[in-house]
Amino acid sequence: MGHFKTIIGHSPSLEAIVRNAKMVAATDVTVLIKGETGTGKELFANAIQRESQRADKPFITLNCAALSESLIESELFGHKKGAFTGAASHKLGLFESADGGTVFLDEINSLPLTVQAKLLRFLESGDCLAVGDTKVYHVDVRIISATNVDLNQQVKAGQFRRDLYYRLDVVPLELPPLARRIEDLEHLINHFMGMVADTHGKEPLLFNKSALTVLKNYPWPGNVRELKNLCERLSILVEGNSIDVEHLPREFFGAKIITSGEAFTLPDAGLSLEALEVDLIQQALQRAHGNRSKAAKLLGLTRDTLLYRMRKHGIND
Repeated sequence: MGHFKTIIGHSPSLEAIVRNAKMVAATDVTVLIKGETGTGKELFANAIQRESQRADKPFITLNCAALSESLIESELFGHKKGAFTGAASHKLGLFESADGGTVFLDEINSLPLTVQAKLLRFLESGDCLAVGDTKVYHVDVRIISATNVDLNQQVKAGQFRRDLYYRLDVVPLELPPLARRIEDLEHLINHFMGMVADTHGKEPLLFNKSALTVLKNYPWPGNVRELKNLCERLSILVEGNSIDVEHLPREFFGAKIITSGEAFTLPDAGLSLEALEVDLIQQALQRAHGNRSKAAKLLGLTRDTLLYRMRKHGIND
């Protein structure tokens, strides 16, 4: 199962999903991959396809949120010449082009209800009908789909067909968000930093202890994709060979710094007290131009206490 090596991490929650995905890959069953944006749903779909019996057949991806209702139906099932304005010639649909292979339908929660009916028919019988045509054609295609929202809620709201949901959800794989597998963070950082370094022909940068502390306490709303983007950005913009707290974007810190006399209110989402302390110490040192005695005074600490906290967080001014 070598293709699953592209999925980086050793946390229990991730390894459980990988085990299930390996078993799924050996079958021809329909798979629904669930997870927040940026958790790696397309990466899993690719790994499943490459380990399946259809590995040497076409693998076609379609983002269902990227096209209008009329276009997505034509994209999936094809259209007959003259079926609508602009249909100057016959067009093969993705299902016909992928015959014998796999189609990955990303963000299937965005699929219009009219197209959902045609997809259900295909899953039940393998029959397809091109737009503007009356002759049904048959193809053999495996469907892997993905959603970043709760399809159960969409079913209850009348936005997604219940019967289609059950057809797609034969084997569900729910990918954990990065914040629930934070023990994989350093593995992912090393992987992404290595990739960027290879691309640009340079040595990979390292995050120092204080910067890693901030990253480990960040909620990662954009998940692994957000981490990858951060690694690429910092690899390009940071000079030297080490990334410190001061190099991290402001959104990585849990609260704004308050001025004298203001009351501090804990954000609704909470914060990381450790990350906030690291940020405050860094700001005090910058404002004091590296003078530790002045920085300590700004923080209401003794110089020895400041030095202790700097050593604790691995902060170097």
